[in-house]
Amino acid sequence: MQTQNPFFDDLARMAGGAMGALSGLRAEIEALMRQQMERFMAGADMVPREEFEVVRDMAVKARGEQDALARRVEELEARLAALAGAPAAAAKPARSRKTP
Repeated sequence: MQTQNPFFDDLARMAGGAMGALSGLRAEIEALMRQQMERFMAGADMVPREEFEVVRDMAVKARGEQDALARRVEELEARLAALAGAPAAAAKPARSRKTP
């Protein structure tokens, strides 16, 4: 688009060139920031989300098993206390071994 004043043509070309340079500069800054973040993440010794989820599931399962075993120990202690309080002739240990 040719105007009657070449000054405005030059100004429009300079503005277009500046916008192109700024967009290139923006892309370069984003790439540098991405590299810095990747370097930081690698140095921070962080685990991937998948590994974290697996370990968390293992911890939840172990906690459930620990709670079940604690209940079983309490039941066995209660049975032992009841047997210890009963007369010796009436107290016979149970033969069945059930696993929870």
